[in-house]
Amino acid sequence: MKGKMISVGKFGALFAVALLAGCTVVPGSYHSPTPGWFIDETEMAQGKPLPDVVKVHAIGTAILDQKTIAPEEKPVPTELDLSDKDYDYTVGPGDVLQIIVWDHPELTIPAGGERSSAESGNWVHNDGTIFYPYVGIIKVAGLRVTEIRDMVTNRLSKYIEDPQVDVSVAAFRNKKIYITGEVETPGLYPVTNVPTRLIDAIGEAGGLTSEADWSSVVLTRNGNDYRLSLRDIYQFGNTAQNILLQPNDVINVNPVTDAKVFVLGEVRQPASLQMGRNGLTLAEALAEKGGLNQQESNASGVFVFRKALEGEDHGIDVYQLNAKDAAALILADSFELQERDIVYVTAAPLVKWNRVLRLMLPSMTTLLLGARAEETLSE
Repeated sequence: MKGKMISVGKFGALFAVALLAGCTVVPGSYHSPTPGWFIDETEMAQGKPLPDVVKVHAIGTAILDQKTIAPEEKPVPTELDLSDKDYDYTVGPGDVLQIIVWDHPELTIPAGGERSSAESGNWVHNDGTIFYPYVGIIKVAGLRVTEIRDMVTNRLSKYIEDPQVDVSVAAFRNKKIYITGEVETPGLYPVTNVPTRLIDAIGEAGGLTSEADWSSVVLTRNGNDYRLSLRDIYQFGNTAQNILLQPNDVINVNPVTDAKVFVLGEVRQPASLQMGRNGLTLAEALAEKGGLNQQESNASGVFVFRKALEGEDHGIDVYQLNAKDAAALILADSFELQERDIVYVTAAPLVKWNRVLRLMLPSMTTLLLGARAEETLSE
């Protein structure tokens, strides 16, 4: 009897040691990493500790009211909010001007009346100048047509009494915008005297292809990227997204295959999901991969990890949904995911403990067999 009590005591001590040092006795976990493979957190001087950059929000009616902005109210950066009233085309090298002097056809059409305006007009040379009879060489680059008209009128008045002059651009060849990505006809498109907005440019390019992500249009201007949404314009009438384009703007329509979210943790099929042209809600993302693992998931621990907006005082937003209440699924269906969101479902506490035991079992079996062998020898 005494020997058995001693054996049980030994086994209990071995069990306690195994619990305290379980991570070091699990097969494979005791190997020392090759130097340079792992980063020592003490060496990461730059940036803040991870807990300091995380801000947690509850997915409920309050957070939805706070975060969901009506499409017509979604703001655009101030530098993109330009009015048509402020737009006026300025002439540049390559443009062709048509200058008409009324009652003086010898000045208006010196090369004959059968040529088009683009062919018979005055081409703006690389140095920004044109030549016109009785006017000579004048610098027109960077000027509006009204300013050019006044200049030509002033110089012709030395030879013609009260000249009636009109100036227009016969061919726009200097300023362009670039349209790339999922449009029918990508390419270069001229900027004209008529203000061109985002929808106009997409229409010029033949419209969107079937693979276009209409909620992800990237405008590059002066080295800065801005994300715009054609979906908000077409589906919700948000005209603020229909910004006025400027020369040298680059518009890229991303393919819908690039817009993904990631579903991980205790779901039936962890995987990445394409958002599709109409977006994706949290409920759709969970249902797409078979829903929660009913036996192992913690319904109160459904999280969405999202990179915070630029300018926020933190780096990561974490949204938590408590799905133990079935009514919460309505909130999940109203919670719109964003590109590159990570949906993570945590494991139930009992499942976590069971996994620890499964990791400990091989080591405990070895210790138990050793204890029994020692007991047998002692007898």
